Amino acid sequence: MAKEIKVDIKENRILALDSTLLNILLKDNSSGKNIIWATDGYTQYDETYTKDRQITVFSVTGKNGTIIKPRVEKTKQEQLTRVRDKAEVFTPSWICNKQNNLVDNAWFGRENVFNVEQEKTWTATQEKITFPTEDGKTWQDYVKANRLEISCGEAPYLASRYDTVSGNTIPVKERIGLLDRKLRVVCENVDNEQEWYEWAKQAVKSVYGYEWQGDNILLARENLLFTFSDYYEDKFNKKPSKDWLREIAEILSWNIWQMDGLKFVIPNSCHNSTVVSYTLFGEETHEEVCEGCKKNNPKKHNGIYCYVMDWETNKKVKFVSLIKK
Repeated sequence: MAKEIKVDIKENRILALDSTLLNILLKDNSSGKNIIWATDGYTQYDETYTKDRQITVFSVTGKNGTIIKPRVEKTKQEQLTRVRDKAEVFTPSWICNKQNNLVDNAWFGRENVFNVEQEKTWTATQEKITFPTEDGKTWQDYVKANRLEISCGEAPYLASRYDTVSGNTIPVKERIGLLDRKLRVVCENVDNEQEWYEWAKQAVKSVYGYEWQGDNILLARENLLFTFSDYYEDKFNKKPSKDWLREIAEILSWNIWQMDGLKFVIPNSCHNSTVVSYTLFGEETHEEVCEGCKKNNPKKHNGIYCYVMDWETNKKVKFVSLIKK
């Protein structure tokens, strides 16, 4: 019997699965705290849901366990408000597939590797993906190739458990996300369970995404975590261990991070500073605007800069340092 895929991964379900897992998924490794709401869309609940407050396990579980929903399950008014306030627009899966195919066409040097496009849909290829490529790249190279989804929302380009516009669930064999493709390649080339896990972990380490709004960060991390779980269950007909889920969640807490994509800092973390100066007439104070904000210089902000993990060296890297002038 095929596994039933749920669009909305309930936070209460995650809490029941493992009491520590949700704590990991809420981490912000740049601030050393939790991700923040970074939206006023939840202020009707109480003051702990304002944009600068951290998202806690308590705020999204128990009686609050249905507060965070995927976009497709939000009301039309909520959707319109997020479009107006944050220009939030989600892309249907068939367009994500077309764009992901362009990336893979260039990497493989051929078309129709993972699926054949049709009008606003696709048909997954059935045969095993052929390696090496004409230029000698192996399946291991494909799994380790880094990919980044900017302003990722719920990360539909990385993981396609459901269509973020229609809400239709997508079977494992038909998925088109960048992580989905990597995990398909792992499943086709590795049968040993421990070896499969090591290569699946490499696949997760290779996909990145950043987003402004905290609820989307949590949804994206959940989608990628359960994508890993879906492929494991499809391959081995059992659920992954709690230890493996925790390790994947730790990776995702680094790879899917909260960031202002123009300033490369945690949203709303830039601030005015009070400057004190002494003159012949005594002490004077004035407010000084963040230099980076004032001069539009991404390397001069006084907010909290975001870090990502370089998994080859296991060292954290300030993301803005990766931006070329």
